[in-house]
Amino acid sequence: MRDPRHPRAPGAPRDHRRLGRELGLFGTDPLIGAGLPYWLPDGAAVRHALEEYIRDAERRAGYRHVYSPVLGKRELYEISGHWSHYSDDMFPPMDLGGEQVVLRPSLCPHHAVIYRSRSHSYRELPLRMAEIGGMYRAELSGVLGGLSRVRAIHLNDAHIFCTLDQVADEARAALEMIRRAYEALGIRASRYRLSLPGPGGKYVADAEKWRRSTALLTAVLEDSGLPYESEEGEAAFYGPKIDVQVVDAAGRESTLSTVQVDFHQPEQFDLHYIGADGAKHRPVMVHRSIVGSVERAVAHLIEQHGGAFPAWLAPTQLVVLPVSEAQVPAAERLLRRCAELGLRAEPAGPEQGSLGARVRAARLVPYQAVIGAKEHADDRVALRLRDGRRLDPLPAAGALERVRALVARHRPELWDAEPAAR
Repeated sequence: MRDPRHPRAPGAPRDHRRLGRELGLFGTDPLIGAGLPYWLPDGAAVRHALEEYIRDAERRAGYRHVYSPVLGKRELYEISGHWSHYSDDMFPPMDLGGEQVVLRPSLCPHHAVIYRSRSHSYRELPLRMAEIGGMYRAELSGVLGGLSRVRAIHLNDAHIFCTLDQVADEARAALEMIRRAYEALGIRASRYRLSLPGPGGKYVADAEKWRRSTALLTAVLEDSGLPYESEEGEAAFYGPKIDVQVVDAAGRESTLSTVQVDFHQPEQFDLHYIGADGAKHRPVMVHRSIVGSVERAVAHLIEQHGGAFPAWLAPTQLVVLPVSEAQVPAAERLLRRCAELGLRAEPAGPEQGSLGARVRAARLVPYQAVIGAKEHADDRVALRLRDGRRLDPLPAAGALERVRALVARHRPELWDAEPAAR
């Protein structure tokens, strides 16, 4: 096991850039470029667990997942309005076979095109379309930093195509998904912001659409009983947003999650559905992101937990510690059992030092399974929890199944009952 400096030591600054490197989660290289971090195996494990949690939560909530390309013709973004309102933040177009293609700054134009690829009845609505997809922003080098501000972004994005009278319910359901995700992740919102257009910004010029969408989101916030603050100049170019704000270790605020109402793009792409009257009607597009970009979410999680992630998210969930060489075969069998149960487990054998040293090196791992001579003889393990608790030796199969069940619940608790001290 690695022995990083303990991120939870008193006075240790929680800068995700430092912690991410110490814990072997991500890195950067000038040859790849600024704002383009790469993910190391432990960081990739955290990211994968987060993405799978989100996809599963979306499936349970009635979303269907799609994949869409990270490139699009310039014309696509001219239709959506990104080219006229947002091109300063986009990478330059590339000439390709007599056409110009662009790295997308957002997923919504692609999802609008997917929606209009076939006809829809009012009976299908709301149609919830989700994707964790790549997008690219031409951020200036001076504002880039670690994972929190990057040029290649993987956004947990979704677009709900619905009728006008379904908008409020869909927005409220998105806020509830955000609440549950934050609970599972062990983070909290610092405040809710109703983001409105401000003077001098590049916004779609349609006062009636802005009035309707703002009224809808205001009603959702008030009906949900959430305290919020209105702030001008923070809206998307096509509509207002509910932004869920978080604060990092240095006291800096950023937006992690968002819910938006969009009347603009359904009109631009001529989206419609067939109503009960047999006529064509325009859907409303609700944009929704539960954890925002994967990069910014992981940056916040690193700082929030100091590397001691909730068990379901931890890169290593269980470390197996044979007391001596005689217990190494039993440790190897336990590791195979972990793999069969889908647990991320690693060995920490006697060649890595004394048992005490190995326990200290694995202090960020949620579960430590110690195998001594007695445990080896009885096919049992003595579990130590990251919070310092030591459990009485348990049958190995039962102990691992219990850990697996706890991990599957996506809860911050390490154990579901107060165990007797050893």
